[in-house]
Parts: sequence; C-alpha cells; structure tokens
Amino acid sequence: MMKGALLVLALMVTRELIFQTSEAEACPVFYGVFSTLILGSKTLLNTTLDFVAATDEEKAALGKIQDCYNEAGIDDKVLDLLLMASINLSTGCIKHAVSWVVNSIF
Repeated sequence: MMKGALLVLALMVTRELIFQTSEAEACPVFYGVFSTLILGSKTLLNTTLDFVAATDEEKAALGKIQDCYNEAGIDDKVLDLLLMASINLSTGCIKHAVSWVVNSIF
C-alpha cells in the first residue's frame, strides 16, 4: 500500500516539474531526480532539485520518497530500475520520442 502512495506522490511531483519546463528539459530532469532518489544521498538530491528551482515542499516530498527507497533496500531499487527501463523501452514511448524529435526538426 505504501508503494502505491509513494508512486502517486512521485508522479505528482515530477509532473509538476514537467509542467514548468519544456519537454526537452523535463526528460533529463526526471532521470536526474530519479537517479539521485535511488542513490540515497540527501545532499545530492537537494543539489539536483536546486538546479530546477524546486520549492521546499517539493524537496520535502522527494526527501520522504528517498527515505522510503533507502528503507526498501537494493532489491526494490533494482525492481524500480527494471520497471523504468521497461517503460522507456516500450513501443509507445519510443514512438513518442521519435515523433517529438521529428517534429522538433521540422
């Protein structure tokens, strides 16, 4: 149950960051924040969030998510990485990325 709530909170925070940036900027930001969450360093997470001018509330929310990741252990971190890879390598995601690049060129 906690993982579901954690996922919803993560999606809400990252979606808010995406609304404030363009799609080209949002993708690297998302992966940067996701990576620092998994690494478990509060200092590194806050530095990454400072880069995108995150609010104190967003930093606190992502800090709680990071605490959950740290409590869950390496197995859950690996499973989340596998899930992220499966989403990003899905046909729909690849088609969207290619379409965005083609539209950006023209």
